[in-house]
Amino acid sequence: MGCSSCGSGDTPGGCKNNGTCSSGGCSKLEVYNWLANMSLPGGQTPYDILEIRFKNSRKGFYRNTKNHSLHVGDVVVVEGSPGQDIGVVSIVGELTRIQVKKKSPGFKQAEARKILRVAEQEDIDRWIKARDLEKEVMYKSRTLAVNLNLEMKISDVEYQADLTKATFYYTAEGRVDFRQLIKDMADEFKIRIEMRQIGARQEASRLGGIGSCGRELCCSTWLTDFRTVSTSAARYQQLSLNPQKLAGQCGKLKCCLNYELDMYLDAIKAFPKGDLKLRTDKGTAAHIKTDVFKQQMWYVYEGDFSSGLIPLKPERVREIIRMNKDGKKPRDLVEFMETVEVKEPDYTNVVGQDDLNRFDKMFKKKKPNRNKPGGNNKNRPQSKNQQNNKANQNNPNNKNKAAKPPQSNNGNQKPRENKPDGEGVRAKNPSRNNRNRNKNRKKPTENKSNPPNNESPK
Repeated sequence: MGCSSCGSGDTPGGCKNNGTCSSGGCSKLEVYNWLANMSLPGGQTPYDILEIRFKNSRKGFYRNTKNHSLHVGDVVVVEGSPGQDIGVVSIVGELTRIQVKKKSPGFKQAEARKILRVAEQEDIDRWIKARDLEKEVMYKSRTLAVNLNLEMKISDVEYQADLTKATFYYTAEGRVDFRQLIKDMADEFKIRIEMRQIGARQEASRLGGIGSCGRELCCSTWLTDFRTVSTSAARYQQLSLNPQKLAGQCGKLKCCLNYELDMYLDAIKAFPKGDLKLRTDKGTAAHIKTDVFKQQMWYVYEGDFSSGLIPLKPERVREIIRMNKDGKKPRDLVEFMETVEVKEPDYTNVVGQDDLNRFDKMFKKKKPNRNKPGGNNKNRPQSKNQQNNKANQNNPNNKNKAAKPPQSNNGNQKPRENKPDGEGVRAKNPSRNNRNRNKNRKKPTENKSNPPNNESPK
């Protein structure tokens, strides 16, 4: 996301001021003027020094000698060195006086460069043309530096608005002799060349990017002063000393390691020193880590890791240290641990609301019960006995034959009733039609001429 005012060349979507919005411009070191609504005392003239922002994070203080009515976001033409340059107003009024005292204590108001006029359309067109040339010139200058075997990296190029001067920003580990490079670039680009060496943090602030936290880099949005960051800041915050996790886009330690360092330093004062070992009858315990938020210190026995880490409160650790100074040893550190009561939830899982599989049974297809009357037995394959019975029923020769009586064991067993297909298992609650059918069914008659198989004929 960028616009012509910050040098990226692409106007952001929704920017209706053609890249010169009143907020300061595309989140590049924006400043909120909290003194804008305050009126000056009677008889006091407004502060005539304004802060002008150029490409990326470069800013400067300029004097409004002609008393132009300027506001934040206005594009103005200022004096260059030499020539003219174009920038955007970032701060006006009394807030500029505070910024001058903070950033440039030795600033002399009489020696400040002047604001010439408000930029016209021709000036803005020439300014946009200069921004379009920067990317191509940077690639060519890198090729020239590689041909001369110079150990340097040209990271950014800034053209002056009148196309008479170009500033090349580079990073290098040591001193570089670029005299021949300046001659080659002057012959190639036909402009005045200025080389300026910057550090890795300044390079990241100019180029911008996304940090590991998912936000834009602090140095390219609001951070202006770069303080030294050491690995001790990570040790105090109990962070792993992994250079890949502690390094930022610039390859140096992250600036955000200093943000919460003061809070950790104040909190650690309430803990005893971690280099002191605790002596017990079971053995000597050494300090492993400290949890500032939970107010716990973790110890482990030297040479015996079976008991694991033992958490202790700082008060209990001081108590053990006093006992060791008096020549006493506790039996075990486990006796000084504080048991944490786990609160049970106020509700009980009555209907299975905490079960992850509670919806699986609801969406299962129910299989039809084939034994029930009215079940889906159409597609059910028939056995051989059922097929034979059906064939006998359809045979006209068998209609006049009397039904054979069922076999009985000496008259002790009741005769079996021949039930139609599908009624092998009686339903618990038969329907009314089934009841009527059972009532109207005739009992089989005994044929005296054909006695049962188990009785001999008289």
